[in-house]
Amino acid sequence: MASGPRISRKGQQFARNLDWNLVRLFLDIVRSGGISTAARTLNKQQPTISAGLKRLEDHVGAPLFVRSARGVALTPAGRSLLKSAAEIEILISGMPGDVAQSSGRLQGVVTLRVISDLVAPAFDRAMVAFHQLNPEVEIRFDISPWRDVVLSVKDGSADIGIACDAATGMELRHRPLMREWQQLYCGKAHPAFGAAPVSPESVADETFVLTGEDEPAELAAFRQRHRLGERSGGSAETLHEVKRLIQIGIGIGFLPTVVAAEAVEAGELWPMLHPDVLPTYPVYLVTRDESLSPPARALLDMIEMHVKDADPEDSDEA
Repeated sequence: MASGPRISRKGQQFARNLDWNLVRLFLDIVRSGGISTAARTLNKQQPTISAGLKRLEDHVGAPLFVRSARGVALTPAGRSLLKSAAEIEILISGMPGDVAQSSGRLQGVVTLRVISDLVAPAFDRAMVAFHQLNPEVEIRFDISPWRDVVLSVKDGSADIGIACDAATGMELRHRPLMREWQQLYCGKAHPAFGAAPVSPESVADETFVLTGEDEPAELAAFRQRHRLGERSGGSAETLHEVKRLIQIGIGIGFLPTVVAAEAVEAGELWPMLHPDVLPTYPVYLVTRDESLSPPARALLDMIEMHVKDADPEDSDEA
């Protein structure tokens, strides 16, 4: 084994007896600009901070601050300790990552940008399995309209997107995640609640609740083909709020069947169209494969594995 630099006996004794918490306290005083400020920041009494600083000064054998009416200023010994302490802090902070990397464990952040109210059991199981295997990876989960999801993957602000976007591009890859069906619903106060299915054309003059920028292109084409939604009673950007407006009777409106399923079972929403005519579309995992970090790549692989092994009943059904 290669030997490191020789350390004097005095240096060895100093290292054995050094309390790193006192060095951290010293750094807090420097960064706060004074003892009283550090006490407030750390939620401690000022005498406790002063006593800790005194123990550190006794240990290094020199005063670290000059006190004055304006606060404190570093002495030459204090400036020397600050340089060394800051370097040590960086080394200590990097230890978990170095150990994780050397042991093959993943560490870092994965950012997902997802359409609202996604119901995808296979995706949820993949997230749980990934977290259990890689507890040191932080997953950041943001909700956005599908166009913003795609743009965030393009510009690199998101690692993985989930969107109902079939457009392809050289820089993006689309992998099928699931399929959604959209149904037209009414609330309990509507005359058609509990009635037999109707044709799309028969409700063309109805007042609709519309989804904003998150409306899938396939649904927009279906509405336009049947002249649905020309009369708008309200709109919302999230499916949760669209569902709420439909339930309280602001208008009828479209929702993914899995999003509405619980309210239908509770007798708060009623499906109006026959299942055979419902608009449907795939939902994709959207990535820029060439720029994926190791944690993002591992999460993507986990999702794909669970999607491949998913029970067909996990898919949205009309």
